[in-house]
Amino acid sequence: MHAFPPPAPHYAGPDTIGLDIGGTKTHGIRLHRGVGTLEAIAGSANVQNVPVEAARASLAEVFGALGTDGVGRVIAGSGGVDTEQDAAALRALIAEHVPDAVVEVVHDTRLILAAGEAPSGIAVIAGTGSVAWGIDGSGREARSGGWGYLLGDEGSGYWVGREAVRHTLRRSNLELEPDPLSVALMRQCGAENPDALISLFHGATDRPYWAGKAGLVFDAAQEGNPAAVDIVGEAAEHLAGLILDVAGLLKIPGPVVIGGGLGMHQPLLQDLLRTRLNAAGLTDIRFLTTDPVFGVAYLLGAGNVR
Repeated sequence: MHAFPPPAPHYAGPDTIGLDIGGTKTHGIRLHRGVGTLEAIAGSANVQNVPVEAARASLAEVFGALGTDGVGRVIAGSGGVDTEQDAAALRALIAEHVPDAVVEVVHDTRLILAAGEAPSGIAVIAGTGSVAWGIDGSGREARSGGWGYLLGDEGSGYWVGREAVRHTLRRSNLELEPDPLSVALMRQCGAENPDALISLFHGATDRPYWAGKAGLVFDAAQEGNPAAVDIVGEAAEHLAGLILDVAGLLKIPGPVVIGGGLGMHQPLLQDLLRTRLNAAGLTDIRFLTTDPVFGVAYLLGAGNVR
């Protein structure tokens, strides 16, 4: 758990529950008069990643831990909220637990920008999936990526893990001995040989499972493994491309606020992104040091949730 940020100024409404619904977990906090009081974490409630019943169970776990008495408002940020229908479906799931509360659903990139205390700029998620979203001072918005793993998510944790599998299988097809990256991947997956990864990948495993293998790719890259270095470098280029797309559309220099598991916890990726973006003229780069859900307090104080 985390230390709560300072209270949202001038907010004296009923208790608020904030939710950050990612591809791997659902992170919730409860705020009283803008001050965080409780925190809870459960499995993903993103119905693009898990069945509806699993999402419902995760929400029940979070609301059970945070309590619902006295809650008048829920602000939920989630990936996959691309249409009003998406938002309405998530609101309905949440409303099962807090039927008398006002439920507001936003794309999870809104929480990223808020957690960076930036009223405008470019928010980036580099986690299980990947997306960049931005808003300028006039309220104009733009987005790049975030289409889901079948259409995109390049540079994400899932993408990095999948590329490690592809690298291992490619070496096997070429009758090359497994390199250290391949050995580490097979060991962590419990695979006896490269071909065993094929059935594992297409079997019961999910996106969070393969996103969880991204860490070993970064470890291998730090040790100088050429394939891992290439994968991490390509991931950085993909993410930088999303950011530059949004910066070009909105004609803003930032700030760029980067969150998600990879964006927050992989120094090598951070260094590569900072170098690439600085070279393109974006110099205000902020890597989150607190989880995005804490951006809800900022949204309350700014009064700019919609």
